[in-house]
Amino acid sequence: MRGYILAISCLMVVALSTAFTAWVMESVINETFANKRTDLVWIICISIFVAFSLKGLASYGQAVALTKIGNAIVARYQKRLFNHLLALNLGYFSEARSARITATISQNVNGIRDTLNLTITSLARDALTFVALVGVMFSKDPLLSVIVFLAAPPMFIAMRIIARKIRVASRESVEYNAHVSGAMQEAIQGLPIVKAFTMESQLRGRVEHLVDTAERRANRIARLSERTAPLTESFAGAAIALVLGYAAYQSIYNGQLPGAFIAFITALLLAYDPARRLTKLQVQMERAYVNAKMIYDILDTPIPMRDVAEAKPLEVTAGKIEFRNVHFGYGADPILKGVSFVAQGGETTAFAGPSGAGKSTIINLIPRFYDPDQGQILIDGQDLRFVTKQSLREKLAYVSQAPVLFEGTVRDNIRYGRPDATDREIEDAARLAYAHEFILNLPLGYDTPVGENGANLSGGQKQRLSIARALVRNAPILLLDEATSALDNESEAAVQKAFENAMKGRTVVVIAHRLSTIAEADKIIVIEAGQIAEEGSHDMLAREEGGLYARLNRLQIRKDDISSMGTGQ
Repeated sequence: MRGYILAISCLMVVALSTAFTAWVMESVINETFANKRTDLVWIICISIFVAFSLKGLASYGQAVALTKIGNAIVARYQKRLFNHLLALNLGYFSEARSARITATISQNVNGIRDTLNLTITSLARDALTFVALVGVMFSKDPLLSVIVFLAAPPMFIAMRIIARKIRVASRESVEYNAHVSGAMQEAIQGLPIVKAFTMESQLRGRVEHLVDTAERRANRIARLSERTAPLTESFAGAAIALVLGYAAYQSIYNGQLPGAFIAFITALLLAYDPARRLTKLQVQMERAYVNAKMIYDILDTPIPMRDVAEAKPLEVTAGKIEFRNVHFGYGADPILKGVSFVAQGGETTAFAGPSGAGKSTIINLIPRFYDPDQGQILIDGQDLRFVTKQSLREKLAYVSQAPVLFEGTVRDNIRYGRPDATDREIEDAARLAYAHEFILNLPLGYDTPVGENGANLSGGQKQRLSIARALVRNAPILLLDEATSALDNESEAAVQKAFENAMKGRTVVVIAHRLSTIAEADKIIVIEAGQIAEEGSHDMLAREEGGLYARLNRLQIRKDDISSMGTGQ
């Protein structure tokens, strides 16, 4: 509130000091030059100096205060947007490209910031200054003031027509610029693939086409925006010419002193700049409307999985997970069709099956990344729809098939698993994940920056850090979605031993790309086309003639044999 009071106070000082400069011109001309009153010279000079000094200080104060207000509004929008995006389910991001979302947010938030600073300045400082100067004009010659402003309505009508056209053009421009930023970001992130497949010319052509289109849209906006200049300049020229002609007539034929007319003209000239900025304000507001509309398109996206009013914290005792007739699909495509199973507490339940069968979907439903379309998922008899998501996820540790690291150090990334973990606990988790040794060989050990998404580490190293992050969480339920997929044979064997220790006393749900890694699981469930095809132990399923698991197992053995021959083992 103090910021608003300071800004308004400074704005009033700027407006009044500007108006005083115009108002005092009558005394300057009539009393000093016409009537030769030398006693007023110093008073007028000092008054003008004080007025300009106050205006300078107030301009500084209002600029700083208004900028802070505008930046605070933008900061609130940025925080609100980020929090809203975190609350949306994964389906939203599968439908909208993350690179384009980021670019759209960046452009529109920056657009709102620029427009807010301009708008607040124009609405506040320029409007107050303009009103004060118009007051001076009416005090000097009311009739002439009315005549001057008769041309204003046609000009504002023309501005409204231009503004409507700018709204459409601005949205197109923002969308194309978002496409450009998104395409560049994707190309940079996938640079190894771009170079490996010599895609440079294809991507260059695509990006250049987008850039050229965005340039044409921006040029169209510039042409539309600058159409305001001829209108305002013509209006100002006509008004000043009218006043000068009228003043000359009154002075020559009626003998009036020129002081009042000089003051009037000074006020008119000083009012020109704020009036010009105010006429462009509608154009800027149309751009701001487009920016805000695109931001609210995201903010108005409903959050489909809020905790229900009667939701309670999840209490895990045994850690038993149960699916009851679960159906789920992404949009209109069904993935799971009536899946029912029980993963007993403290046991390891593994899922196998061909790619696209729905194995990862089952794991994604347990932390409620999505909710089933039909059926129930329970942990220790508690329906997950009626427990709080935070309490549910606090009881889970998750390792995805694609390791994800965040900007920061190795220690930071492991500690994300449990923010209050001690350095000793972090190192113990790294040892269990067989990551401690390679971490010590890094330039700064645990304090080594990992780079953007772990760019400074190999795929296997990133995966082992992801596993360490899950282990430090010390959760009763462990979800492993092909968690060793990025590891070589030696690392996978080492991590598999670590998992054997980590699995003790926990409920583990695991998907593995190598069936040999789930051979010791208490139960293996085979998924085919979104349904359970087989269920049992590794030995039982491997012996079943004609079974899907047995066929997959034979293919895996053959693949491993070929791989061993290729490496000379």
